[in-house]
Amino acid sequence: MTTQSSPTLRRRRLARRLRQMRENARMTLAEAAPRLQKTRSALGRIEKGETAADVHLVRSMMDLYDQYDENLEAMVLDAMVPGWWVPYGIKDRGFIGLETEAELSLTSQLVYVPGLLQTEDYIRAVFSTGSVRRSKKAFENGVAARRFRQRRLTDKEFPLSLTAIVDEAVLRKRVGGTDVMRAQLLWLAEAAELDTVTIRVIPNDVGAHPGMDGSFTLLEFQDPEDPPLLYAEYPTGAVHVERPEEVSSARLIFDMALSVALSLDDSVTFIRRVAHEL
Repeated sequence: MTTQSSPTLRRRRLARRLRQMRENARMTLAEAAPRLQKTRSALGRIEKGETAADVHLVRSMMDLYDQYDENLEAMVLDAMVPGWWVPYGIKDRGFIGLETEAELSLTSQLVYVPGLLQTEDYIRAVFSTGSVRRSKKAFENGVAARRFRQRRLTDKEFPLSLTAIVDEAVLRKRVGGTDVMRAQLLWLAEAAELDTVTIRVIPNDVGAHPGMDGSFTLLEFQDPEDPPLLYAEYPTGAVHVERPEEVSSARLIFDMALSVALSLDDSVTFIRRVAHEL
């Protein structure tokens, strides 16, 4: 199952090119925005890839910046193609689209089993008790979409490699009840045998550790021109961070947490033991 290219990443690449054009023209956002009939904040969102640019705007940019790129219009049209998640009724805030194109996901989790490793029953239990109220159709679409994302771990053409650090609390919390959680833990142990999956557990005996400030995910991409991304959720939304210094700091925290986690083999043994203790 190779998913189609993500419009989120294509929009991100387009945004980076548009920002480079403006900077090459030695114009500030404040100078360029009114001449493009945009507010400074609106143009800023386009240059961050948060808002899509249309063909007419890009043509005006090429005129204003006195730079012509024959590929730009095609990039705009490509960025408008709906992502695979649209038929599921999901309004992607950016992460799903970027994960679709990522080749490496590094995640540190304190409460939940990482989404890419959740069983269907676990997913249903999480969605049933979450803060977001879903209609029956939205609920089922959400479950199906998460299961679809998981297929990247076994995709033959473009697999996603996942390294997951999980706190022992994740394993002890009986999401969905004892039977659901036991099946979830046994699946974690089995998934760890995949070439694309590494699971490392931080046991309670470690005490305080570098990853305790919050769960987060880092995405890295095959194309060196696509910078890595830091993603973190909060109760009513999520943040995407591309600033190199913040992404580097998060990677350092991840590596420090990894250094105090159990080895892969010991982690799998630990997970199986917890499953049998339930």
